[in-house]
Amino acid sequence: MLVKVFGSSVFGVDAEIITVEINMEKGIGYHLVGLPDNAIRESSFRIQAALKNNGFKFPGKKIIVNMAPADMRKEGSAYDLTLALGILSASNQIKSDDIDNYIIMGELSLDGSLQPIRGALPIAIKARQEGFRGFILPKQNAKEAAIVDNLDVYGVESISEVINFFDKCEPLEPTKINTREIFYNNLAHPEFDFADVKGQESIKRCMEIAAAGGHNIIMVGPPGSGKTMLAKRLPSILPPMSLHEALETTKIHSVVGRVKENVGLMAERPFRSPHHTISDVALVGGGAYPQPGEISLAHNGILFLDELPEFKRTVLEVMRQPLEDREVTISRAKFTVTYPSSFMLVASMNPSPGGYFNDPDAPVTSSPAEMQRYLGKISGPLLDRIDIHIEVTPVPFDKLSDERKGESSVEIRERVTKAREFQTERFKDFENVHYNAQMNVKHIKQFCKLEESSKTLLKTAMERLNLSARAYDRILKVSRTIADLEGSTEIKGAHISEAIQYRSLDREGWLG
Repeated sequence: MLVKVFGSSVFGVDAEIITVEINMEKGIGYHLVGLPDNAIRESSFRIQAALKNNGFKFPGKKIIVNMAPADMRKEGSAYDLTLALGILSASNQIKSDDIDNYIIMGELSLDGSLQPIRGALPIAIKARQEGFRGFILPKQNAKEAAIVDNLDVYGVESISEVINFFDKCEPLEPTKINTREIFYNNLAHPEFDFADVKGQESIKRCMEIAAAGGHNIIMVGPPGSGKTMLAKRLPSILPPMSLHEALETTKIHSVVGRVKENVGLMAERPFRSPHHTISDVALVGGGAYPQPGEISLAHNGILFLDELPEFKRTVLEVMRQPLEDREVTISRAKFTVTYPSSFMLVASMNPSPGGYFNDPDAPVTSSPAEMQRYLGKISGPLLDRIDIHIEVTPVPFDKLSDERKGESSVEIRERVTKAREFQTERFKDFENVHYNAQMNVKHIKQFCKLEESSKTLLKTAMERLNLSARAYDRILKVSRTIADLEGSTEIKGAHISEAIQYRSLDREGWLG
């Protein structure tokens, strides 16, 4: 007897339907074809034990299982439930008249309980597109898949529930979630709040400007000055994600199994902070069977690189192209995968190997040559893509012991969101430009026109502070964002003078 059951395979950030054909005939043997990996080949042992422990038997016949399309590699243990139900149906141990209306996925334990799978959201999206009635999967992934409307999502805890659903018509409770309610609830209660930060008002202002214009930022300061603490609070002041962005972000995290259990939709912007020992592949994505890297997991959010000079130079250099193109393409001999990577880069570093620079209270433990070598690990082209450089100084005791709360993230985010609305209106006719940081030279000429007095101020500053040529465009972009935060259509002298402060590393004596 021949039975067809449907599963799905995730490729990139999208899913493909896999037809599992099970043919049973006289003879003996279990033959699995269609490019399965070792985890799928081993499934027969898990299935055998799970069926026996739930009162069913593994048929002693010749079983041929074909996973179509046969030329696409299948991997992972998520096909256990698909194969088990196909075997039970082909051996007439259960009735399964409408089994072909459902996508069925799940990893089996030996007692028949189900373990979570990866890629539940892209699979659910594909199931709806292909016109399936429902999606049966482990309960831990049900909320994630239930984001997709017009599809019945059934979260189950064991194989016995699925068998009773098909064989005895015992109803399963579909998982329903109110996507919009979950989405908007999370916006008002950020996990990390700027109200917790004592002092550092100038750095908070700098963070607000970076969030408003989508500018990449680097913080330079001694240990314990609050660089990491400030970076962790940056997502709380970024404009709220649109529902489309939230779905896109959840989809990427779903592919690598990083969506928290019982969360469903990711409403907060991601914050990724990889360790400095990370490899090129782990950062940009790849591997023999490509997976998204940290820059894709930070899509629509923040990638925080703490202690930037400690990262291998090759690792930092591979980020240059994704920072420009907002996507990363991984090519292999047989296929090509593109992952989105539109993130905001936030970096922090000590000014020297010893941690201190120009600090009268700290001992100087590094020679000028050592400091130059340390700072020289950051290449000019990478620094070119960072708009804001800010020096962070330690917080004095009287500020640390102050009981008063600072301005909350929700208040700051209101101003940031208003500034982003100006930018959305400004760039509505440009397909790939959404905020000030994405402007190229042509856009800067069009939208960053200066009065004569502002031009003179900028010229004087560049000469006196020995600012490099690369600083010119960056200053104009940042001043445009400062003007947007104030609701000003023109860039004034005050905006230019504030933007000039945020180019520390371009001054002579830093990176030469």
